[in-house]
Amino acid sequence: MPADSSLKKTLTLYDVYAISTGAMFSSGFFLLPGIAAAETGPSVILAYLVAGILILPSMYSMAELSTAMPKAGGTYYFLDRALGPLAGTVGGLGTWLALVFKSAFALIGMGAYLAIYADVPVKPLAAALTLAFGVLNIVGAKESSALQRVLVTILVGVLGFYAAQGVLSVWGGQSAVGGAAGEFTPFFTEGARGFLATIGIVFVSYAGLTKVASVAEEVENPDRNIPLGMGLSLLTATAIYVIGVAIMVAILPASELHADLTPVFTSGEVFFNWLPYALGPILIVVAAIAAFASTGNAGIMSASRYPLAMARDRLLPDSFSEIGRFDTPTRSILVTVGLMLIIIFLLSEEGVAKLASAFQLLIFALLNFAVIVMRESEIPSYAPGYRSPLYPWMQVAGIVITAFLISEMGTLAIVFTVVVVLLGVGWYFYYARSVSREGAIFHLFARLGKQRYDGLDRELQTILEEKGVGHDTAFDRLVAESDVIHLDTPKPYREVVGEVSARLSDEYGISTETLIHGFSEGAPYSAVSVSHGAALPYCRLDGIEEPKMVMVHCQSGICVDVEDEIEEIDTSEPVYAFFFLVSPTDDEGEHLRTLATLANRIDEGQFLVEWRAATDEQEAKESLLHHERYLTLHLLSGTNTEALIGTCVSELNLPAGVLVALVRREGQITVPSGAMDLEEGDRVTIIGNPAGINRLYELYRKGEREGVVR
Repeated sequence: MPADSSLKKTLTLYDVYAISTGAMFSSGFFLLPGIAAAETGPSVILAYLVAGILILPSMYSMAELSTAMPKAGGTYYFLDRALGPLAGTVGGLGTWLALVFKSAFALIGMGAYLAIYADVPVKPLAAALTLAFGVLNIVGAKESSALQRVLVTILVGVLGFYAAQGVLSVWGGQSAVGGAAGEFTPFFTEGARGFLATIGIVFVSYAGLTKVASVAEEVENPDRNIPLGMGLSLLTATAIYVIGVAIMVAILPASELHADLTPVFTSGEVFFNWLPYALGPILIVVAAIAAFASTGNAGIMSASRYPLAMARDRLLPDSFSEIGRFDTPTRSILVTVGLMLIIIFLLSEEGVAKLASAFQLLIFALLNFAVIVMRESEIPSYAPGYRSPLYPWMQVAGIVITAFLISEMGTLAIVFTVVVVLLGVGWYFYYARSVSREGAIFHLFARLGKQRYDGLDRELQTILEEKGVGHDTAFDRLVAESDVIHLDTPKPYREVVGEVSARLSDEYGISTETLIHGFSEGAPYSAVSVSHGAALPYCRLDGIEEPKMVMVHCQSGICVDVEDEIEEIDTSEPVYAFFFLVSPTDDEGEHLRTLATLANRIDEGQFLVEWRAATDEQEAKESLLHHERYLTLHLLSGTNTEALIGTCVSELNLPAGVLVALVRREGQITVPSGAMDLEEGDRVTIIGNPAGINRLYELYRKGEREGVVR
């Protein structure tokens, strides 16, 4: 993989919301309601609500996988790592094609609303928009997402106004549409089968919800922003779909609604007649354009990440993984845009985009299965920041639901899906079958000793490190409360383990032999994160509630030699820092996040320099903390810190999110209680969030030369 293939994290919670929401509103709301109503009558309202509920298993599964593996390519990456490169190739190519189809026809769909006011050549306009959005995506994900935010804000704002005004007109006692309630009977015009078929039709309207997973690598704080953004997006879409379709059914006679390709505009004309200059219908057209444009823009952004991710894994030529001057996958975007142009000019506008629907449903089923595989594989580094509720029944329900909906899609859509699967299989055996990587599914069969891919655990551990998890008060407190053993002269590694175990034995009331055995068993696996003169031996024990760490500082270094048990450590290179971590067995996620945070800090260029320069316990601990997250104050008269002398720790006026972690007094290091009084000469280490630390730094800046150290 080329060295310059990483993507910057620039997408916020609102970007996640905008991408998901923008990918759901287009033909599903502005074109489809009339067609769907013809299949089942007024019960189309209930069909949209049920479809919004049925998407939940896939949303939960996608959120879990995205927070465990926030990498470009989303669906492709998840299927590849769970089920192997063959499934990844089929899923990646197929989802890319499905997104390209949907995005191209969303831009074509703008013509139906633009033609209301102007005779616009639809295909040339769609091609021009495709090129414009392609250029915007090349310039940067931040710029593209900024447009997405604007489009979705306009869209949701107008549709919220449409829904509110429509509810007032139909059910609020206004006279504009009096007597329309009769349009709700009979509720099921085509019986149960017609209703179930309609659910399958409108279900695809929600499929865009999960597309944000393909840009998960570029999302800030993915553990929070991805599941929350998707959840807010689904609530918005479901509410607008259900209320909006109910308004259309109430206002438009059934015969007109079933034949109307612009039902939002037609219904809006009825109750927006009080606005001057035909402003109401104009707003509807603006919202429709924003909807189709946001789908097209989000589609290009999401689709282009699939070739990027597949090229990183050698399933496509390496050139697709190259990042351009604007930190975006330029070649992947160009190919995506090129294929969209071909579809726009060569294929019919009607029905072709729906061919990809059955394939999308198949992918949803596989994603639900992938969560089951990842959970049951028990890979230690699979530590999603969000876990799907009601596992595994939620995933089983997702598989059953999508299988049923596929059966309702019709022969042509199923045939198209089979063709796409065969194309993916063909490409895999032609180009990528030499890839040695295997999916987590083989970890399920580890007892058979066949085809387990141990590199997957290392890869997931690396992802944890890349997520930047663990830079919080919990980790800082673990460091602050750690014991430090300083070795003036090197000792054999086994003696170091024995000394550390003896100290922890007193702390936990666990036998020294148990701890020595635990570290001996854990060391080979912790070696994954060993680098730059540091090692992370660990063990996990039952019966303890809190993690504990002992740091070993050896200025001259120790050459590790444990009879080749630690295969990935170069035993000829000295290790200057050992971080012995003991964690509870029932909190694997926190254990992995702690290891990832330690590995992140060790990998920074200045760490070893600061560690080896440390002359006491306090300096050793501070070398492990990020500078923006701690501040050390030397309390001296005549400086700004003088006001702190004689103050009780619990009475310090500290910003929210910070606390006093260490006090060094007359050579002794203490983890202070709230009742401890500070004295002149104390060196006080304060840890917490960067904003609070920066505030304290500003308050005491004038005393820096007299003793404030940062």
